[in-house]
Amino acid sequence: MNLIPYLSITENVFLGRELTTRLGTLDRPAMRQQTANLLADLHLNLAPNTLVGDLKVGQQQVVEMAKALLNDADVLIMDEPTSAISDSEVAVLFGIIRDLRKRGKAVVYISHKLDELFTIADRYVVLRDGKSVEEGLMTNMTHDHLIRAMVGRDLVARQREKPKSQKEDADVEAMLAVENLSLSHPVRRGDNVLKNLSLTVEKGEVVGLFGLMGAGRTELLETLFGLHSTPKNGTVRMNGQVVQIKNPAQAIRAGMALVPEDRKRDGLLLDLDVQTNISLTALASIETAGVLNRAKETALAEQYVTDLHIKTPSVRTPVRNLSGGNGQKVVLSKWLATKPSLLLLDEPTRGIDVHAKNELYALIRQLADQGMSILVASSEIPELLALADRILVLSEGQLTANIPIAQATDEVLLKAAITKSMSD
Repeated sequence: MNLIPYLSITENVFLGRELTTRLGTLDRPAMRQQTANLLADLHLNLAPNTLVGDLKVGQQQVVEMAKALLNDADVLIMDEPTSAISDSEVAVLFGIIRDLRKRGKAVVYISHKLDELFTIADRYVVLRDGKSVEEGLMTNMTHDHLIRAMVGRDLVARQREKPKSQKEDADVEAMLAVENLSLSHPVRRGDNVLKNLSLTVEKGEVVGLFGLMGAGRTELLETLFGLHSTPKNGTVRMNGQVVQIKNPAQAIRAGMALVPEDRKRDGLLLDLDVQTNISLTALASIETAGVLNRAKETALAEQYVTDLHIKTPSVRTPVRNLSGGNGQKVVLSKWLATKPSLLLLDEPTRGIDVHAKNELYALIRQLADQGMSILVASSEIPELLALADRILVLSEGQLTANIPIAQATDEVLLKAAITKSMSD
């Protein structure tokens, strides 16, 4: 979204195309009235002078649509419009799209969430490697057929098998051991975002982290990585040793790496090239007498471009020019260059296509098979079922279940996600 949070809805809608009076001053009443009319058409019951920064993400999406409709646009292009909004907000968005269709507007809806297409779309177009490979009516279409068209072959999410040595060695020291971890709420005094969490991740184990929106998944990963300045309690051990982590630098030294949920905002420097992004975390290993060795930097980047199959014209290509899946591989490369013992993944496949997802799944399994410990948070149950050895479930900042993958089903996970605590 391209909104300015410190301006009102009206100011955002009319930014760069303000209405003026005969005297050349801003015609604020006219702009407010037109904005109110647009919001009414889009069923958003908010005052036009409301600050955009006070809106929920779903409401901000509607403001973006109001901007597009100001000049009575006939075609709206929506690129992954539901990637960061709740199910209830998705339902509202779909209602708006149906209303727009009745008013004769055309909507191009870009999404990797196939369920949404079956709910909202009349026709489909499949793109692969920059080419249109198939199109047709959604009537009688199936998930499997669309996936085959997107990938070019059948795609089966297989459950990871633990290496034999990992299955048999029950006395291995946990790579990560967390005891009674709590995180104070940044606003509500006396309340905690995380509440006495205890968990372990063994060497070479993939542990899934599931929970509904607001359960505390991201907060847990960020707390482990030292990103929260609010008070926290508890003990964290890495490979049996107590570690004090108050900032990301200490987390990196302890052997942790975090691939964040929002790669564009928190994971990449979009205006810099692939090579620079990959080498940022490994400068100490590619400098000579305090001077950056460009040959070593290029070699490091080319190694990861090859190993992770990053599709880019060259390591000098700006990261913003890459697809979502290849951008995510650059983020992974950057952190793998630190040689971490524990990899924290927050929604690692959000906003990337099915083929790129499958490649990342294979990479995660490979890293675990090589002995790396992985804690992966995801809102997609099939993803966790395909990747994890066991799944931890959070609800309102509390651990409600620790489920072996053999016992994990959609029903079991969702039931645990709405439970208050493990004692319940």
